[in-house]
Amino acid sequence: FEALVRWNHPVRGLMPPGDFIPIAESTGLIGPLTQWVVDAALGQLADWSDSRPELSMAVNISARNLRDDLPDFILSRLAAHHINSSRLVLEITETSIAADPIRATVLLEELSAAGVKVSLDDFGQGYTSLGSLGHLPVSELKIDRGFVFAMQASHEARAIVASVIELGHQLGLTVVAEGVETEEVSAVLRAMGCDTMQGYLFSPAVPASEALALIEGVHSNM
Repeated sequence: FEALVRWNHPVRGLMPPGDFIPIAESTGLIGPLTQWVVDAALGQLADWSDSRPELSMAVNISARNLRDDLPDFILSRLAAHHINSSRLVLEITETSIAADPIRATVLLEELSAAGVKVSLDDFGQGYTSLGSLGHLPVSELKIDRGFVFAMQASHEARAIVASVIELGHQLGLTVVAEGVETEEVSAVLRAMGCDTMQGYLFSPAVPASEALALIEGVHSNM
């Protein structure tokens, strides 16, 4: 699963992250917000541990978080919730790494050495060079949803997605396609060998109380 934050605003209703995360980043509130999300996500994994010990949780990390003492906080919360570090995936965008590549690499290497998985989010949108990609401590590439959406009408976008999947596999990485909304796109990605997909085709964001039902629904259809 991926932890997705929403703001239930008293006037505007349920707001997507794009409406408030940039404000949190510019005001410095992204630090405590990220800590709250990490803690809530690990707490949820702990609640599920008896029935679903195999589940993992992905949490998005911003460039501002890389300025904080991120590894110590992450590892302390894993210990507090008695969660194996391999069950946590930290997703960080290419642009976040590009903001301070040396510090980002050091922090991510420390987390990776402790067993935490690192995912490179929105790949294709940022500025990661092919030379540096092989040295980053990541285990997963997530193809930017813009390329996945454009596959429906663009041969060029389809070629880019196929190239990213091949590149990821050559580097020993798991490849995830974001923003999958149609069966047609899902079928093309499967034919390309994409490892994992996420998007509205499978489910919109749901409360944790409804999440396990998604797994039960999949197993009942197998």
